[in-house]
Amino acid sequence: MTPTAGVQALTSYHWLGIPIALAGAVLLALGTLFQHRAVENQGPAPGRAAGSMGGGRLQALLRKPVWLGGSAMLGAAVLLQLTSLRFSPLIVVQPIGAVALVVTTLATARMTNESPGRRSLTAVGLCVGGVGAFVAAAAASAQDVGVSDRHLLTILTVLGVVLATMAAGFGLWRHRWGAVVFTGGAGVLFGFVAALAKTVIARLFQGDFEWLSLTCLAGLILAALAGTFLVQNAHTRGTPDLVVAGLTVIDPLVAVTIGITILGEADTAPPQAFIAFLLAGATAVAGVILLATVKPAPETRPPERESPKPAER
Repeated sequence: MTPTAGVQALTSYHWLGIPIALAGAVLLALGTLFQHRAVENQGPAPGRAAGSMGGGRLQALLRKPVWLGGSAMLGAAVLLQLTSLRFSPLIVVQPIGAVALVVTTLATARMTNESPGRRSLTAVGLCVGGVGAFVAAAAASAQDVGVSDRHLLTILTVLGVVLATMAAGFGLWRHRWGAVVFTGGAGVLFGFVAALAKTVIARLFQGDFEWLSLTCLAGLILAALAGTFLVQNAHTRGTPDLVVAGLTVIDPLVAVTIGITILGEADTAPPQAFIAFLLAGATAVAGVILLATVKPAPETRPPERESPKPAER
């Protein structure tokens, strides 16, 4: 079936995708915080180094209500994200997830009774400002496009190369990978999840859902599972602010790149819009790098009471 022609993005019901994406961003932040707290309290599994995520440790997390609650919130966030993609182009709604970074920073400060430092606030400002500028530039020129077989084959081919590269890197250097690498890898994979979700949804409404669309659905599930595995490893090595920053900045940058270069959602954008895309994206990435250098504040615990000494006889 021939895909439909592109239409200007933010007209009529297309605006509905923005508040839906905002709600999903809030749930993403809260779900990540809950999962991070559960992983942090779990501690290293016996016989394993702190920071490794084995099968036994994952089974223990599955019995923790806090971790399950966080997983449920993340699942709801994904559903809201998929719904927003039904109404709006990928390059408009995907970057809105950066709101989760603000929620995470404020919630973490409240949970630890520590005010965010100047470095953290600067990093958050760079992330949110960069992504906000990106959304503004995209909203002015984005268009919804039909999805062809060529689009699907191109995305699947690139995803296959990315998965093979990450699998090889994990097998060779996983013990050297830090939170930034695990978070970055997860962000890349979830960017493909969003792009594949957009294509599958578009094909459904085009009435052109066949074996190639099913292959995209399988690729979406595989990328989501691999991304979730990397996120859990990132939790054992970094702060929740860093994990959320990576997911809400790298994820949309990858998804938007796919939307622009493969799907053609910005084909009608003027040249200056692409300059704005590059500058805004670089600003957001700089915020993630800065946030990665922020050390978490040590948890303050009430002093333990000394047990009374026995009276001498």
